[in-house]
Amino acid sequence: MAIEGSAAPARERRIRLGMVGGGAGAFIGAVHRIAARLDDHFELVAGALSSTAEKAAASGRELGLDPARTYADFREMAIREARLKDGIEAVAIVTPNHVHYEAAKEFLKRGIHVICDKPLTATLADARKLKELAEKSEALFVLTHNYTGYPMVRQAREMVASGDLGAIRLVQMEYPQDWLTENIEASGQKQAAWRTDPARSGAGGSTGDIGTHAYNLGAFVSGLELAELAADLDSFVPGRALDDNAHVLMRFKEKDGVRAKGMLWCSQVAPGHENGLKVRVYGTKGGLEWVQADPNYLWFTPLGEPKRLITRGGAGAGAAAARVTRVPSGHPEGYLEGFANIYSEAARAIHARRKGEAPDPAIVYPTVDDGLKGMVFVDACVRSSKKNGAWTKV
Repeated sequence: MAIEGSAAPARERRIRLGMVGGGAGAFIGAVHRIAARLDDHFELVAGALSSTAEKAAASGRELGLDPARTYADFREMAIREARLKDGIEAVAIVTPNHVHYEAAKEFLKRGIHVICDKPLTATLADARKLKELAEKSEALFVLTHNYTGYPMVRQAREMVASGDLGAIRLVQMEYPQDWLTENIEASGQKQAAWRTDPARSGAGGSTGDIGTHAYNLGAFVSGLELAELAADLDSFVPGRALDDNAHVLMRFKEKDGVRAKGMLWCSQVAPGHENGLKVRVYGTKGGLEWVQADPNYLWFTPLGEPKRLITRGGAGAGAAAARVTRVPSGHPEGYLEGFANIYSEAARAIHARRKGEAPDPAIVYPTVDDGLKGMVFVDACVRSSKKNGAWTKV
């Protein structure tokens, strides 16, 4: 209820957003646009939406962009937008992996904030160069590991950090899918074609595409740092150049007097699994389990006690989950809302930067450091597998 005579706080001006990639027919581009607008922090005003001028123009018209701010390539966009008084303040990069580094570089060096899809780059060398550029730039760099935006994932992270599980001993991560069980890339299927192409995807197939998500999620919740791994990668589909299945053993750096162990399975050839992301964390005092297919629930089992169900927006959920929750418990929030939480966290940090203020410490989003860790993970998996699963330091 409004108090008579009081004024509502001034609303922050929307952040002018550009987009590289994500044109007609691109799944992830549409997801980013929805996520950017869901909480009304961003306004899409410019784009270099496709690799050809004709497709870029057509996609710009479809999205209602000013033709003068629909660009044939991202370099032209970065140069011109940086000169405009009302030029973009942030850019979403939603291209195949091999474009991430060059595109991000053009915007970072002009002080334009970057919101980049994962994985960070196609190669570890580019990831290291991009980290250096991001650290030198005045702009923010946000990586859209969107599962870190789910309220119950934030809840799990908060519980681990608070000591509810004790010292962490085990982290189990899995991410099975079935959509590449057959050689659909040979039919020209767009998503399959670039994700199975080393020139566009990088050295990792399932490891880079979904394994990085599972690894990032396990590290985000547990707070652990990876020390070494042993990986067994397979390309089960004949003729496929990149892995479509991986089993990875992990040894983490010591924390709280314990050197935790982990296992990660990612697969895109597991029939019956649409998007089976799951993380389980076990410590000296209890365990947690979160399943992406049922994201509003977190199972917590204190040692020697019955399992407890913690629900998003319900009893037992703490402040970390509450700050990224929109609707009451019993009303599901999922993939798009989790993605939007990353954009909203980025917006809060950008608004603080506008005003020359330090961002709220509660703001959490994946950074270029998380992206580099993901690329180090992929590189170590590939190297280990080539040595018949030998333990490999990261």
